[in-house]
Amino acid sequence: MTLDLTNAIVAGIPLMLVVIGLVQYAKEKMEWKGKGVEVFAIVLGLIFGAAYWAYLGEPGDYVDWKFWFEALIYGLAVGLVATGLYKAYHEEK
Repeated sequence: MTLDLTNAIVAGIPLMLVVIGLVQYAKEKMEWKGKGVEVFAIVLGLIFGAAYWAYLGEPGDYVDWKFWFEALIYGLAVGLVATGLYKAYHEEK
């Protein structure tokens, strides 16, 4: 699998919004505060980002270390950016 950021960027934006939405839902329903919320956002980003990367991959790619490393980096980026966007928005208020 070659690294094609076109699909990653286009799909990354909705993934970040899903992560932000799920984190906000968890905060309201479970009354979470503090660092736990940020960790939850990063973990969700890792899960959804890696799942999306696996969705894009070919069946033969799943045994390749490079493929899973790229999936983890992509998922980490989704989680960190979602956390940063959420914090930036709420610090403005």
